[in-house]
Amino acid sequence: MSKWYIYIMANKFNGTIYIGITDNIDERVKEHKLKVNPNSFTAKYNCYKLVYFEEFENSSEAIIREKRLKKWKRDWKINLIENMNPSWMDISINWNMDFNRLRNERQ
Repeated sequence: MSKWYIYIMANKFNGTIYIGITDNIDERVKEHKLKVNPNSFTAKYNCYKLVYFEEFENSSEAIIREKRLKKWKRDWKINLIENMNPSWMDISINWNMDFNRLRNERQ
């Protein structure tokens, strides 16, 4: 059984944020960082930092949570991020993904 994730990407501390859902967070974060979809919101606003995520056992729970988070006020979203990640550090940095190498290979 695969896990599902809601996640928040950002471009900088207290900057533009994007909320998404996926069943493969490693691959999805990589796609955002590499700007696989150059016309996407995350590519346009350079949201390349994974600053928050939650894990779920099934897709329906994750979808409900994503929809709720998207309706939240910005201040609530910022508080959610900062409770887990006060410095807005890119959580995916420690995931052993060499994005710079991958980015160079694509160019």
